[in-house]
Amino acid sequence: MLTKTRLIQSLDKLPEHFSIDDLVDHAVLIEKVQRGLNDIASDRVNSKNNARKKLAKWLK
Repeated sequence: MLTKTRLIQSLDKLPEHFSIDDLVDHAVLIEKVQRGLNDIASDRVNSKNNARKKLAKWLK
């Protein structure tokens, strides 16, 4: 989950003038990155070999 602190810190990386759409896109990106980091920390990731097996089934 995106925290207020992380969002405020990330606002410094935006240009001085930006649209609301830019802000929303930026917040969504930050949240998705945080989810990915949380998945890694919780070992909810696929190995390269596991991903290849899944892709092999889909690409038949």
